[in-house]
Parts: sequence; structure tokens; C-alpha cells
Amino acid sequence: MSEWRSAKAERVLSALLRIGWSVKRQSGSHRVLSRRSWSDVVFAFHEKEELGPRMLSRIAKVTALKPEDL
Repeated sequence: MSEWRSAKAERVLSALLRIGWSVKRQSGSHRVLSRRSWSDVVFAFHEKEELGPRMLSRIAKVTALKPEDL
């Protein structure tokens, strides 16, 4: 069983911003997030979109997001 629960994309994005990521540029719903000493990450979800546990786990691997950050 995954430790992740579904969450809205806007909640995930705000959690990423809180842990140090920033929006480098945006085109529509595609945002390129950057953080010092990390590779840029493309966050391409509409704000009201529901992200499942598998997608949250994939995002966590490249951003260091933890379930308690949400």
C-alpha cells in the first residue's frame, strides 16, 4: 500500500513552493520549477486535477516531496 493519498494539483504545487521550489517559467498549465542544486522539473497539471498515489510518488522521487509536506 502506498503512503501517498490522492491530492489536487494546486495543493501539490503549493507544497512544492513551500519546500523551496519556484516557478521558473510558465506556458498555460505547464510550469517549469527550479530549485538550487536540483534539475528543473516540469509540472504539467491543471490546478483542479486530482493526482493519484502513483503520480505523487513519481513527483516525490524528483522533487524530495514527502507525504507530510502536503
